[in-house]
Order: sequence, then C-alpha cells, then structure tokens
Amino acid sequence: MNLYRISQTVNDGYDTYDSAIVAAPDEATARKIHPSASGDLRMWVDGSDNKDWIGHYPTWAPHPDAVTATLIGIATASVPMGTVLASFNAG
Repeated sequence: MNLYRISQTVNDGYDTYDSAIVAAPDEATARKIHPSASGDLRMWVDGSDNKDWIGHYPTWAPHPDAVTATLIGIATASVPMGTVLASFNAG
C-alpha cells in the first residue's frame, strides 16, 4: 500500500477538505477516496451517481479528475486503505 497526498481546489470555502493523506494501492484509487473515509471507506464508483461521495453540501471535489494525488511514501502492511489524515477547513 502506498501513501498519497490528495488535494483539490474546486471547493475551497468553509466546511471543505483541501487535502488528505490516504493509503491506496495506486494513484487512480487514491484520487477516488473521499477525505472523510475512515472505517467506512467512501470511494467514487465509476458509473454511479456517487451521492455518498459528493454529499448534499460539497465538501470535496465533484469528481476524481479534479483531485491531485502525489506519492509521498510506502505504508506498512498494517495500514488499511483509506484516509490516514485529513485537512478540513471548518467555518
């Protein structure tokens, strides 16, 4: 499992995530993880309406194409896929 820093600049107001550190097997998967994903992993599903990922009030990018993922390291085997740390701008 790799560690990625994911970020977005589409939704940048109050009560939004600007970035997160996620564990994922590859960049494409990392870009599909919502920063609020912890025990209950929230991922973008191709071909779905993705209401759980977008939410009623958009706190993250509207689509994985608007997410930048940068490889920052390798996780230990015990780290599950999902969000390790997230940056949320509370308003």
